[in-house]
Amino acid sequence: MNLQGKQAPDFRLAGSDGREHCLQEYSGKIVVIYFYPRDNTPGCTKEACSFRDLHRELVDLDAVVLGVSRDSLTSHDKFISQFGLPFVLLSDPDAEMMKRYGAFGEKTSYGKTVLGTIRSTVVVGRDGVVLKHWQTVKKTETHPQEVLDFLKRV
Repeated sequence: MNLQGKQAPDFRLAGSDGREHCLQEYSGKIVVIYFYPRDNTPGCTKEACSFRDLHRELVDLDAVVLGVSRDSLTSHDKFISQFGLPFVLLSDPDAEMMKRYGAFGEKTSYGKTVLGTIRSTVVVGRDGVVLKHWQTVKKTETHPQEVLDFLKRV
């Protein structure tokens, strides 16, 4: 399901900052939402740290970064603390938001088809319309730079 050019689905999820977050509160901002399988795993850590390292440049482009996984807020807190992540992580334990964004479903893992989180990223424009949708992200270390490069062209 490619969301590019469509209205981004709303959500209401608990964040690592102790607040509940919904898409409406980011109206007028560019929102980068990246979906990842698990805190503290090698690929997810590389991706999060790359977003961390580019965070200042993303903020300078008026973008907000939100990471989303099924992990608990306690897990998110440890992940943020361990790697100094400067952005909010949202907890989607039932994968409800992920399903609406096409970030949960069948995927191949170690040659087997399984149900799980599909590593993907959505850039939502100031008007709530999806500007870019990477339906699957393969290169976790370089993907955040790809997102930044895209935002520089918008």
